Amino acid sequence: MNTTTLRDAVLPGGGHLSFVLKRGQILRMTDIEGGANVSLMMLNPHEKSERLNLPDTLKGQHTARLTAGHCFYSDMGRVLAGIVEDTCGWHDPFGGVLNAAEVTEKYGQGRYQELRNSFFRNGTDNLLVEMGKWDLNLEDLLMVVNFFSKVSVNDDGAFCFHRDHSLPGSYVELFAPMDVLVVMTALQHPMDSSTEYAPRPVQLSWRQAEDEQAAINALLTRPENDRAFANTQRFAL
Repeated sequence: MNTTTLRDAVLPGGGHLSFVLKRGQILRMTDIEGGANVSLMMLNPHEKSERLNLPDTLKGQHTARLTAGHCFYSDMGRVLAGIVEDTCGWHDPFGGVLNAAEVTEKYGQGRYQELRNSFFRNGTDNLLVEMGKWDLNLEDLLMVVNFFSKVSVNDDGAFCFHRDHSLPGSYVELFAPMDVLVVMTALQHPMDSSTEYAPRPVQLSWRQAEDEQAAINALLTRPENDRAFANTQRFAL
């Protein structure tokens, strides 16, 4: 992979961001302090009715967790992005985000009037702020992938959140075989048992893939992925 960095940025804890990850680019997300969580949506920026379909993503790859070799399918059967590198090993597709009332219930009052820019933010509003920049509204709010978080199922069939899953310096890389609109926020996972509002920052880095076909080959881990990439290539013609 090419090590030339196109852009670097830090997404602060509680922050939100949106951008188009261009076809052939790789986004690296790095957990700076450990224990971070990034809730992320994906859409086709050229036809925003096409968006990430997490049920198909999981069913098509026979998995309940996401890691290297997994693709993110759109509802049109194309690959929006895929994980080409991952030192964390498990990213959660189930937990969603909290809204304002749930944040208040869990962490208490954290109003702007007293805390100014340190006020308690919530995932729903953070995502909606970024979505508004792309003419998207509440009805467009999607399921998210919670990167750096691990949620398993215990013997009783209940979800179990694993604290301290992501270590300082853990990173995950997303390769885009087509332009993809990324909407993200860095807030604690809804299932995190901590009642202290303390979201962690994440380092973001963009670069161009030196060998796009090698990146695609790393994602051809199932026949379903081959078919999804064929759909993606037809769209790009």
